[in-house]
Amino acid sequence: MTIHLQRDLQELRKELLLLGTMVETTINQAIVSLNSRRPELADKVLANGDLIDEKEVFIEESCLKILALHQPVAIDLRFIVVALKVNNDLERMGDFAENIAERAKFLSSQESIPLPSDFSNIMSQQLRDMIRMALDSLVNLDVAQARQVMKMDKVVDDINRNMYGELQKLMMADGSTVERAIHYLSSSRYMERIGDLATNIAEDVIFMVEGRVVRHQKF
Repeated sequence: MTIHLQRDLQELRKELLLLGTMVETTINQAIVSLNSRRPELADKVLANGDLIDEKEVFIEESCLKILALHQPVAIDLRFIVVALKVNNDLERMGDFAENIAERAKFLSSQESIPLPSDFSNIMSQQLRDMIRMALDSLVNLDVAQARQVMKMDKVVDDINRNMYGELQKLMMADGSTVERAIHYLSSSRYMERIGDLATNIAEDVIFMVEGRVVRHQKF
């Protein structure tokens, strides 16, 4: 039974990483479509939504099947628990990427408005780094890297907060910018939520390796 359990766990790990790669690509496309005004990339994001949903369902069913057949314990059980949570977080990331893509399509057809430079530059790159590092920490069971992801989330939060302040000033000065500004604010909020989900994955890695919960701790 142990050999069969390890085989199934390895297959589950591969499927989870495949979903992570799909979601990471989708998020990158959504961000580029927003920042570079490329609606064709937004269309790709929206077209891939069903594939991500199907993979999420498959992985959940695999986790439940392993629990029923093998009754894993200790670190194997923690891995299954983490896999279920990460699977859900990745699917939600994909949903947020679709939301960004929908707003990117609208904004690509409108005249641009001035945005804080750290939104299109620093925030976008920080988010990409957090996702990549969170997935790497999961693959390598790297607690140090997971903790670094948790620290990086503050930068994304601060930029999202600054977006609200700056675009509020813009909307008050020029009422014609309100609709476009709201679409950008929504996109910024979705990006901030993706950062939160990357942080969740990092926290789950620490739980899997160390067996302790680190949610709500300050880093």
